[in-house]
Amino acid sequence: MSLSADTLPALITVAIVEDDAGVRQRLATMLEKSGDCTCSGQYANAENALAGVPQQPPQVVLVDVNLPGIDGVECVRQLSAKLPGVLFMMLTVHEDTDTIFEALKAGASGYLLKPVRKDELLQAVRDIVAGGSPITSSIARKVVFSFHRPRPTPMDDELHSLSERELAVLEMLAQGLIYKEIAEKLGISLWTVSTYVQRTYKKLHVTGRAEALAKFRKDSGH
Repeated sequence: MSLSADTLPALITVAIVEDDAGVRQRLATMLEKSGDCTCSGQYANAENALAGVPQQPPQVVLVDVNLPGIDGVECVRQLSAKLPGVLFMMLTVHEDTDTIFEALKAGASGYLLKPVRKDELLQAVRDIVAGGSPITSSIARKVVFSFHRPRPTPMDDELHSLSERELAVLEMLAQGLIYKEIAEKLGISLWTVSTYVQRTYKKLHVTGRAEALAKFRKDSGH
């Protein structure tokens, strides 16, 4: 007996936010050939996704972290605030603990490392829709280990309030690097570097670079 149209299983709708056209097309092809998923939209940057995704919300959005302009983490943060029913999964080469936690705090429910195999991607999409949180095993291990780290000996409460990435940016500023050089070294956008710097100023209770570096050198012994 054939199934009627209204009893056929619904396709899982998935949007892709990825600046690499080749990767974007491969992901779309994987989804379209799965039999139970479909690519409902492709976006080359966060700005386009922020405008397009709310117009036709999918069930899942795959988001690359390292996007030009607004980065993937901020893209997820803004979209998740507008679309609480949509699920977000990061798909990226970034596996530093700071980026992982920033993405999860922003609203991501899954985190996969590139390159991703077809079976791994499709299973992750199915898992996230079913209520799971698919995370590449090496990433899950980093998350677990982060809770096992002993608390650092207090040197300065303000300096220790900085995240790993904020401290890395501050150290590079102390070395004389400009925002563009920092962005290239860390594989992030200029906008993201600026965001980390502004957060650092706020946490250190300073108003500018000179004050921040003076406090950093005094408290860290640099």
